[in-house]
Amino acid sequence: MVILIDENTRVLVQRITGRTGEFATRYMLEYGTKVVAGVTPGRGGSRVWGVPVFDSVKEALEEVGRVDATITLVPPAHLLEAVTEAVEAGISYVLIPTERVPVHDAMRILALARGRGVRVQGPGSFGVISPSKAVMGWVGGSLELAKEAFVPGKVGVISRSGGQTTTTSWAISRAGFGITTAVHTGSEPLVGLTEAELLAMFEEDEETDAVVLFAEIGGVQEEEAAEFVSNGGFTKPLVAYVAGRMLPKGMRFSHASAMVVGDRGSAESKIRAFKEAGVKLAESPKHIIELLRDVL
Repeated sequence: MVILIDENTRVLVQRITGRTGEFATRYMLEYGTKVVAGVTPGRGGSRVWGVPVFDSVKEALEEVGRVDATITLVPPAHLLEAVTEAVEAGISYVLIPTERVPVHDAMRILALARGRGVRVQGPGSFGVISPSKAVMGWVGGSLELAKEAFVPGKVGVISRSGGQTTTTSWAISRAGFGITTAVHTGSEPLVGLTEAELLAMFEEDEETDAVVLFAEIGGVQEEEAAEFVSNGGFTKPLVAYVAGRMLPKGMRFSHASAMVVGDRGSAESKIRAFKEAGVKLAESPKHIIELLRDVL
């Protein structure tokens, strides 16, 4: 088993005819993802890498049948409209790579998704990959790198950093453990799927023996994940690394979501929470592999 996507997941690409849409679609198809349709208003009837393009999500579903997930490659100003269209059409999983989403739009998107029982990954997410099965987004970057970095195995990866999703997975694969599914949660201040929710999914996945969490300062996802572990929600080995320990308060660390204001969200707060929950805490990215060897 894996989480979120597998070789049977049927994917739709919103704004497939844009430069990013064409790039992501080609990469996903090359990896083996079932991209069954694309949507760009006004471009219906055309094709992108052999994928049929429709004017609306509703029209796409009427023609191609079941769609399990959509990736919304639209500008921030049009994201709310695009996600609303997908949710109202009945798609249950929405991946949002778009960055710099207006906060009020992000709030509306997440509220709509929660109300409809829809999973939202992102905004600002590079994507998700289940090795040798499927990829959504562009995590991995190229077919060659993806095959090297994401080898099938028994470790789940959750990362607040898009680039470190691939780097961490590469190290885990090189060490001989391999990956079940790797997920980039997203770089925006407000995101859908949280670390705690992903841990719950990995808990239920029979093939995942342990999870590596690449954490960052800012927000309270890590504190909430630690509380989830403390309450018995996740019982498998969990190895965490917290990036940004030396950053002064009030300074942004790489992402819009990685800013410390007050006590919660600091590296100290996250490290303390993980330690109290009994999580294996890595002192450096290299130390992640050492700890994995200890617990596996």
